Amino acid sequence: MNIYAQILRRKPPAAVMADLYQVHTGLKRALGPLDLTALGIGAIIGAGIFVLTGVAASQIAGPAIILSLVLDGIACSMAALCYAELATMVPLAGSAYTYCYATMGELVAWIIGWDLVLEYAVGAATVAVGWSGYFTLILKGLGLRLPDALTHAPFTRPGAIINLPAVLVVLVMSAILYVGISESARVNSFIVGIKLLSIAIVIVVGAFFVEKRNWSPFAPYGLLGITRGAGYMFFAFIGFDALSTVAEEAKNPNRDLPIGILGSLSICTVLYMLVACVVTGMQSYRTLDLNAPLASAFFERGLSFISGIISIGAVAGLTSVQLVLMLGQSRIFFAMSRDGLLPKAFSRVHPRFRTPTIPTILTGIAVAAMAGLLPIDLVAELTNIGTLFAFVLVCLGVWVLRVLEPTAPRPFTVPFVPWVPLLGVVFCGILMVSLKPLTWVRFLIWLFVGLIVYFLYGRKHSKLNAQNQLKAAE
Repeated sequence: MNIYAQILRRKPPAAVMADLYQVHTGLKRALGPLDLTALGIGAIIGAGIFVLTGVAASQIAGPAIILSLVLDGIACSMAALCYAELATMVPLAGSAYTYCYATMGELVAWIIGWDLVLEYAVGAATVAVGWSGYFTLILKGLGLRLPDALTHAPFTRPGAIINLPAVLVVLVMSAILYVGISESARVNSFIVGIKLLSIAIVIVVGAFFVEKRNWSPFAPYGLLGITRGAGYMFFAFIGFDALSTVAEEAKNPNRDLPIGILGSLSICTVLYMLVACVVTGMQSYRTLDLNAPLASAFFERGLSFISGIISIGAVAGLTSVQLVLMLGQSRIFFAMSRDGLLPKAFSRVHPRFRTPTIPTILTGIAVAAMAGLLPIDLVAELTNIGTLFAFVLVCLGVWVLRVLEPTAPRPFTVPFVPWVPLLGVVFCGILMVSLKPLTWVRFLIWLFVGLIVYFLYGRKHSKLNAQNQLKAAE
C-alpha cells in the first residue's frame, strides 16, 4: 500500500462500531441526559459571563450585545447540530478525532486529534490560572494573602516562582477524574448548581434595578458593532464540543447526546442574554467598568454583597470548565491509543475506577506544569484557534459522510444539509482568519510537530494499517 493510500485510509462508522462491539473497552456507561447537560453547562459557562458581556457592551456593541449573543447562539448551533449527528452515528470517545477518522481519513483524524490535545490542555491550564486569580482575591477578602512568589508563573513578575493555587486545583481535578466518571459527573453537577444559583441571583436581583433609558440608543455602533460583538463573544460559547468526548460513557447516546449538546448550548445562550440585559440595563454602556462590569454595576447600586456572589459564581464556573476540559483531554488520548496511533498504555482502563489511567495522570501532570510555570497569556489564544479548527472539520465531516454513506443509520440528523454545515464552516473560518498572525504561527508549529510524531510512530502502529495488511495477505 503506498503512502497516500495509508494516510487517507478511512474507518467507516460501521467498522468503528464493529470494533467496539468486539472489544470491551472497560469504560462505564453512567451518564444520563441531565449529567450530559450539566457537563455541557459546566464546560461553557465560566467567568466570562460576568466579564465579557460587559466589555463587549461597553466597547463594541452597546446594549445590542444581546443581539450579538443571539447570532453566536445560532452560529454555535450549526456546529452543535453537526456534533450531535456524528456523535449519535459514532458514539465513541474521541469527539472530532473519531468523526474525522470515519469521514476524511487517518491523517486528518490525527491532525484534529493532535489539535484537540492542544485545545483541551492549554484551555485547562488557562482556566486554572484564572481560577487562581479569583481564589487569591477571595482569600484577600478574608484577610489572607499568599506571597506573589507562589501565585505567579516564573518571569511574569520579579521573584515569581510558581502559581501554586493553579497547580493544586489541577491536581484535585485530576484526582476526581481518576476515581470515576460517575463521581466526576456528581462533582460537576454540584459545581454547576452553585454556578447557576449565583447567576440566577444576579439576574433576579439585577432585574429590579434595570432602567430602560440605559438601553437607548440600543445599537450605538450599528450593525458592524453587533457582528463584531458576536465575534468577540463567540469564545464564551466554546465547550459544548467536549461533551462528545464522553459519548462512550453515555447510557443512551442516541438520545442523550443530542439532548446534552443542544440543551446545554440553549440554556447557556439564554443565560448569557439575560445577564447582558441586566448589565446594560443597570448602568449605561458608556460607564461600565471594563475589569468587572457586572460587579461594578451592582456596587454602584449599593449592592456590594452581590460582588461576593459573582466571585463565587466565577470560581465555580472556572472549576467546572477545567474539570470538563481535562476529562475531554484524557478521552482523546484514550481514543487515539485504541486506534494504535499512540502507545497502548494510553488506552488501559483502571480495573476498579474504569477510567483511562495513564491519560488522566499524564493530563494532570502536563496541565499542572503549564498552569504553574508558563505565562499562559502567550498561548491562551491557541485554545480558540484549536476549537474553531475542530468545528470546521466536524461541519465538513457531516457533509462528506452524507455523500460517502447516504444510507448509513443516523439516529439524529442535521437539517438543511449542506447549507447548515457550510454556514458553520464559513462562520468559524472567518473567526479563525481574524486571529493574530502569531497565533497562527504557533498553531502551525504545533501541527508540524504532530505530523512528525504521526509519521515516526502513528502511521506504522495504526491498527487499521495492520488490518489492511492482513486482508491483503489473505
